[in-house]
Amino acid sequence: MGDFNESVVLDAIRRHPTGLSRVELAGATGLSAQTVSNITRRLLDQGVARESGKHNTGTGKPRTLLEIVPAARYAVGVHLDPAVITCVLVDLLGTVVARRSSRTPDGADTDGTVAGMAASVAALVAEAGVDGERVLGLGIAAPGPIDAAAGWVVDPPELRGWGRYPLRDRLSEATGFPALLDKDVIAAVVAERWAGAARDSRDLLFFYLGTGSGMGIVVEDTVLRGVSGNAGEVGGLGAACSIRTLVDEAVTLGVLGGDPVVRDPADAQRGLRRLAALATAGDARADGIIERLALRVGRGVSAAAALLDVDTIVFGGPAWQVLGARMFPPIAELVARSPFVRATHPTVVASTTLGENVAAIGAASLVLDQVLSVQPRSLLLT
Repeated sequence: MGDFNESVVLDAIRRHPTGLSRVELAGATGLSAQTVSNITRRLLDQGVARESGKHNTGTGKPRTLLEIVPAARYAVGVHLDPAVITCVLVDLLGTVVARRSSRTPDGADTDGTVAGMAASVAALVAEAGVDGERVLGLGIAAPGPIDAAAGWVVDPPELRGWGRYPLRDRLSEATGFPALLDKDVIAAVVAERWAGAARDSRDLLFFYLGTGSGMGIVVEDTVLRGVSGNAGEVGGLGAACSIRTLVDEAVTLGVLGGDPVVRDPADAQRGLRRLAALATAGDARADGIIERLALRVGRGVSAAAALLDVDTIVFGGPAWQVLGARMFPPIAELVARSPFVRATHPTVVASTTLGENVAAIGAASLVLDQVLSVQPRSLLLT
């Protein structure tokens, strides 16, 4: 119970960047003044929180404000994308302090790939000058399907040769850090809640557009993961919105000239950038391909937003960084016109503020969220 209450207090302080006084913390959390005083004393002793100034309420003694110390602890995030492996080190507020990326190796040398990830993580922490004792853990974001409980990737379609692989435990052993594994779309939505555009939303949909696509979902401040950790797959919409499908269409229509059929994710990424450049230069056929993708995404997201009754929709992912400027206006218009979305409450539609590394930041945020956020399930008797 003490750990739970400490998380409640930490979460309240984190959500108020200007700081909260002990009296305000008691009011915001429902905890007694004595409990808040005891917890804040521990947080100050640990260096996780600090006194940041005074707040004058107009009557009585000015109150001392408390804020998070960002550099008190860190978390590592690793995003295993079919095209690029990205590693980030973030502080307690989810701010990236170091980053590394490399092309995802071809073939089935999974142990070799994990060894490369571990070397990148070690170099990342060393270059940042961070003591490993202050790293809370390592989060991994991977394409689905996964077995979240066991920590396995389960033959991801875009990761040829991986099969069923115990990624969480192997990377934990190789780095020495405790590790968590989640799908990339779920990691991304956790990032938005922790450090992105949806910190104040309790009901959120995140549409991830990368090598593949999917939706991360938050309902009543709870991330939906499903029975096996694979919630967010969008069936036919996901296939129709994959970068491989988009580039194959452009090749078939002759928009990309004599380019060969897409062989791997790296080919797809190159084709995507060429398609975007052609559209920017005024090529009507390239622009039409992107617009049709935007309409498919917009219709799917509008239906999902109505089904889930969310108040915030955020878009992001590596491919979104390339296409988002063109796709966002027609999607926002479709959402605005949807009678089901607009019927009873406003709906915010936004692009991620975390850039192309949103899934890697999300992977690190999985650690921050588990260690520092309120976890009501910890109160359940087992």
